[in-house]
Amino acid sequence: MRTAVAELAPGYFAAVMGTGIVSIGLHDLGVDAASVVLMWLAATLYLLLWAMYLWRAVAFGRNVLADLRDPEKAFAYFTVVAASGVLGVRFAREDLTALALPLFVLAGVIWVVFGYLLPWQVLMTRDGRPILARANGTWFVWAVASQSLAISMTQLRPAEGSALAMGVGLLAVLAWAVGVVLYAAIAMLVLLRVVHYGVTPQQFDPAYWVAMGALAIAVVAGASIVEMPRTPMVDAVRPLIAATVVIFWVFCLWLIPLLVGAGVWRHGVHRVPLRYVPTLWSMVFPIGMFAVASESLGRADQLPAAGAVGHVVLVVAVIVWAAVFAAMLHHATRAVWGTLRPQHPSLRVDG
Repeated sequence: MRTAVAELAPGYFAAVMGTGIVSIGLHDLGVDAASVVLMWLAATLYLLLWAMYLWRAVAFGRNVLADLRDPEKAFAYFTVVAASGVLGVRFAREDLTALALPLFVLAGVIWVVFGYLLPWQVLMTRDGRPILARANGTWFVWAVASQSLAISMTQLRPAEGSALAMGVGLLAVLAWAVGVVLYAAIAMLVLLRVVHYGVTPQQFDPAYWVAMGALAIAVVAGASIVEMPRTPMVDAVRPLIAATVVIFWVFCLWLIPLLVGAGVWRHGVHRVPLRYVPTLWSMVFPIGMFAVASESLGRADQLPAAGAVGHVVLVVAVIVWAAVFAAMLHHATRAVWGTLRPQHPSLRVDG
């Protein structure tokens, strides 16, 4: 168990993100019973992961610092921000404001701290290896975290015309705009990495699905801002955001066959074994987020075709979530059973 905690992946909060977004999608579709079950499951995972990460920080501080300085892993820590935001939004849908507000505050604080310190730490790392060659799909989680904060702001409902309402509108637009700019910058860096250094089948892991998920959450954040009450900042950008999110949604739709084809290339052509890895949750969240984005776009911009696509994709998201969750349970059970099962020295087989 200590080994499992010591080697805990920095982005494991993506499991909360994936479970939470599927719960939100089911809630929006009216499947309340299953949605509530997934909501509390996401909350349980959230608390469990916090306990494990704190344990890791205390007992294996050097491992944590090494991850924070590793360009291939550090940005995955932004999943803490996104997971807090997604879970808070799900609580807000149930009017559990007492649970949602602390999560929104925590997400905002961590977003500010990580947003300034973590990229600086990563980009200033000089260990003899080019930074650009280590850019990967987890870098997009930085943009996802910004958009999750924007969505969190849209869940607040202060009195219209009040100073608090204007402040919330300003923060929502700011977080959305920062997320969009970050996405453009990260996409350029990842594309340059692919062009200059290439990507092997082993390197093209499920985390690259976040390239689609980061745009999908921008659609949800933008559609939520469009539906916000009137404030000077929201009114100024409402037409721009309403048009932009449609373009983002179309690009997400275009990316899906590309990502599926890359998976076939990785596992079908090059025979990379398909086994459980924590980054599989980085595929669950984008699929679920695209379903929610499609439904949000259908409501905000009155595009029934987008809503219909969202219903189909949500079914796929539920299936993918169930498969990955079952694989995670199987993986965890084997790990725990391996630590509890007594082995006679004469019967032990190494390797």
